[in-house]
Amino acid sequence: MSQSSSKPALFSRRLRAAREMRGLSQSELAERARLQQTAVSHYESGARRPSLRNLRRLSAALEVTTDYLVGHTDNPTPPPSTGERLFRDFGLLSAADRELARELVAQLARRSKKAKVG
Repeated sequence: MSQSSSKPALFSRRLRAAREMRGLSQSELAERARLQQTAVSHYESGARRPSLRNLRRLSAALEVTTDYLVGHTDNPTPPPSTGERLFRDFGLLSAADRELARELVAQLARRSKKAKVG
């Protein structure tokens, strides 16, 4: 396998592309990820590979998945959270269905609260 298509080289390219897509400098990314700027530079140049902890920090700072950075997927966007899916789907409901959904969620919240207290 050539170096240009290897996983480390792919990681370096994707890290830089994600950083540039967010309009961040290496220093800004380092600050967001709580890393040294030199570490980001080394990761982008391929001189070093991040630990799992630092990989997670980078992906969180860039709002992309770790799977995207390491080449397991071509989709950089994390799957929506349950709350995001509910919010998106809620907007598709009719006014009457939104009210029904509000009542159902309120009832479930009350039931959950009682179960925690009891």
